Amino acid sequence: MSLKTPSPALRLSRTRTGISNCVLLRSAKSPIRCDFSSFEQQQSRRWTVDCVPGSDPIHIILKPPPTNSIPMASTAALESALKSSKKVCLFYCAEMKDLAERIAAQSDAIELRSITWRTFEDGFPNLFISNAPGIRGQHVAFLASFSSPGVIFEQLSVIYALPKLFVSSFTLVLPFFPTGTSERMEDEGDVATAFTLARILSNIPISRGGPTSLVTFDIHALQERFYFGDNILPCFESGIPLLLNRLQQLPDSDNISIAFPDDGAWKRFHKQLQHFPTIVCAKVREGEQRIVRLKEGEPKGRHVVIVDDLVQSGGTLIECQKVLAKHGAQKISAYVTHGIFPNKSWQRFEHDKGGNPGNGMAYFWITDSCPSTVRAVKGKQPFEVLSLAASIAADLQI
Repeated sequence: MSLKTPSPALRLSRTRTGISNCVLLRSAKSPIRCDFSSFEQQQSRRWTVDCVPGSDPIHIILKPPPTNSIPMASTAALESALKSSKKVCLFYCAEMKDLAERIAAQSDAIELRSITWRTFEDGFPNLFISNAPGIRGQHVAFLASFSSPGVIFEQLSVIYALPKLFVSSFTLVLPFFPTGTSERMEDEGDVATAFTLARILSNIPISRGGPTSLVTFDIHALQERFYFGDNILPCFESGIPLLLNRLQQLPDSDNISIAFPDDGAWKRFHKQLQHFPTIVCAKVREGEQRIVRLKEGEPKGRHVVIVDDLVQSGGTLIECQKVLAKHGAQKISAYVTHGIFPNKSWQRFEHDKGGNPGNGMAYFWITDSCPSTVRAVKGKQPFEVLSLAASIAADLQI
């Protein structure tokens, strides 16, 4: 391997077919070119090496030449690597059809499968899993939406049935864990339904590959992971990376501050957003009323983005918005992973067309974890939907 650059030290790891990774032990200011010889065929061809900034030691990535210049044996090796991607049969509830199609569009390794959702005359579910023998030995996933108590039973019936069809592994994707806000008891007699749902999911039958994997996003309280039993493997993901990517695209991305409506939101998300100036609001009681006040941070002249895990009526966000505007925020936007908005409460949020941050939002970002809300706000400002599809597709390959 000959380098067309000053000779920084390289640590190379090799596989049967060639170099799979190399690490630059000293920084190199210019791009690196190298001639690569296959360990099998000793045929020289030119590869490009890119540096990954900000790492110490500096990591560099080998980029292969165009496919049409790679020898036939190497082309076969690449095709073999692609074939090694885990093939997944993805079932879904009717409400999640749009998101399921977006997930499948992310990878050829994900194949959509159908379920017939019917009811008997008495209202109980009459369900049918199409081509059930065809999923034996396959990796199977189910995309669920527990948007109301009335749909949970029929989906649980399918969730409990799929692992018992001799599948290699089973993954439940539940983007929104709906009882997450009911995670503790404040008075004797309170029922923590977050614990109840966690226990129900913990008793999903074990597949041939072992316990069920559960993928969920921004569960309301991190301690809820301890509500799950040993027969399920929860994978707790976050929608915050989607927000970060969107903020980088804004024309005023260098003037962003992050506001948290209460201490709970700060504890939940501040480490993921620590590179932004931070503002924290707090709910305080005055007589019989609970009002929102500015606890710390300076919103004056800033585009302030309020961040929380979910929104219901939106009352807290609106009060926080008013406080930030009163203290001089130039623009105000909001992000929540789960836009629940019961009783069409999304209608409370107006669009700020410029210069009126106390009465309108510049942007209101939600994900597609709650499909009924996505349909309701489609094309309506200030709402934008950030899709979880790519994140879920990646999780299905774990």
